[in-house]
Amino acid sequence: MTVWNYANLLRGIAEKDPGRTAQVFGDKKYTWGEFHDRSNALAVDMVGAGLSHQAKVAHYMYNCPEYLEGTLASWLGGYVPFNVNYRYGPEEVFYLFDNADAEAVIFHGAFAGLIDQVRARLPLVRRWYMVPDAENAVVPDWALDYNAVVAAKRAPVVPVAELSGDDMLFLYTGGTTGMPKGVMWRQEDLFAVLGYGANALYGVAPGESVQSLIDRVNPEWPSLRAYVACPLMHGTGLFSSFISLATAGCIVTNPNRSFSATELLDIAEREKVNSIVIVGQAFAGPILEALDANPGRWDLSSVGQMGSSGVMWSQENKNGLLEHIPQMAITDSFGSSEAVGMGASVAVKGAAPTTAKFQLGPNCVVFKEDGTRVQPGSGERGLVAVGGAIPLGYYKDEKKTAETFRFYEGRRWTVPGDWAEVNEDGTLTLLGRGSVCINTGGEKVFPEEVEECLKTHAGVRDAVAVGIPDARFGETICAVVEPEPGSSPTFEELSAHVRSRLAAYKAPRNLVIVDTIGRAPNGKVDYKRLKQHSMDTLGVK
Repeated sequence: MTVWNYANLLRGIAEKDPGRTAQVFGDKKYTWGEFHDRSNALAVDMVGAGLSHQAKVAHYMYNCPEYLEGTLASWLGGYVPFNVNYRYGPEEVFYLFDNADAEAVIFHGAFAGLIDQVRARLPLVRRWYMVPDAENAVVPDWALDYNAVVAAKRAPVVPVAELSGDDMLFLYTGGTTGMPKGVMWRQEDLFAVLGYGANALYGVAPGESVQSLIDRVNPEWPSLRAYVACPLMHGTGLFSSFISLATAGCIVTNPNRSFSATELLDIAEREKVNSIVIVGQAFAGPILEALDANPGRWDLSSVGQMGSSGVMWSQENKNGLLEHIPQMAITDSFGSSEAVGMGASVAVKGAAPTTAKFQLGPNCVVFKEDGTRVQPGSGERGLVAVGGAIPLGYYKDEKKTAETFRFYEGRRWTVPGDWAEVNEDGTLTLLGRGSVCINTGGEKVFPEEVEECLKTHAGVRDAVAVGIPDARFGETICAVVEPEPGSSPTFEELSAHVRSRLAAYKAPRNLVIVDTIGRAPNGKVDYKRLKQHSMDTLGVK
């Protein structure tokens, strides 16, 4: 019986073909042998520092090779890597480290000052590893120089306990609906939801065991290059990396910490990447604008796939991208940190599916609130649930675990709160997250439905719909709109535009114009902030 553990797999690939390229970061290139040796040296140091079995290791970094090195090092030592949002302030960072019971922290030099404000309140942390960067090269006396640690030649690490499929990764999720929650993923379950080393678009079959994934690697085995343009600190970027690494592929990341569509396309051309990982419209919109403004500038013939997960992505944008890169497939996955594989849509030139319409995943069902299934074509709405390989729950949060991980039909399901309808053909139309649902005059309106309609207007670059208090209707819909440059859409025309496509009660009653919606790097929206901004702007209390 195989032990589905990523440390065993990645170490085995490195031993089988150490010279193949594992990571590219600007002008830096690391082979698989270097990837493993650096990770192994870090793991040896953590074991020597006395970290406990399944100790939690924080990854507080921008995209960089060290992020995945730290992940592999944690797994090699028998530890649990977890992500840290690099936009957090001191108290949020303290909460995360404290909640996770972190025993080691790997951080970029840019965060040294912030960490210094909270580290005295974190007595469990045994090791602080600083990754120096250009502006922050001096390592404080309370930290170790990451580069010095990984440069040391070390014998193979002896993990603190035998490696197992039960070894974990934590993926912290949160943001707009409360404090971050640590989603506990077993490695065996990660292998299952990420396809056991498969890549169907490139004809790579799943493996029957970790050893079979190692055995297939040889100098002639293709090295598929995945350009992870979105943050590794979020599930889309991190899990996409695991898919590529499981095929002995190469991860390309960008040293520049701010997003530029032209730079993304420059890197895709230069590194001849096979897939590009983004997060929906926040990336895809500027990419299409760059391609439209510079037709023929980039040779993107190597790109066979562009993938996104977690946010809606318009059909119009997909069609435009496919005009410029006609050979690629666009994969749009519907999922969350707690529920991978809920659904997916694949667009190819001439056949882009409707926005928010997904093929249900093999373990995905839509349940009504009474626990019965929504029947296809019934017009009923329900909560999307995914079964099979799912997380253990949220770390140290039994209440939230019970709310999200539910039992229906005698099975355990993840029910993260997404509402949907099931169409006659069995596909799923996503409506939105119930936590931001707007109740106007007794009618429930899902913001995403209104937002996608608003974004089809020529004068709208991005849009969000929020509910603001109203004495008569309880709530009314306010459109928060970021216009296209040089455009000034009016309330009247936007309201009429929505009414022409959706029920009248879904049309906005107010309009607030903003310079930018201010999406996070994962494409998500801070609804609470935009709602308060709208209320302040309109003078509503």
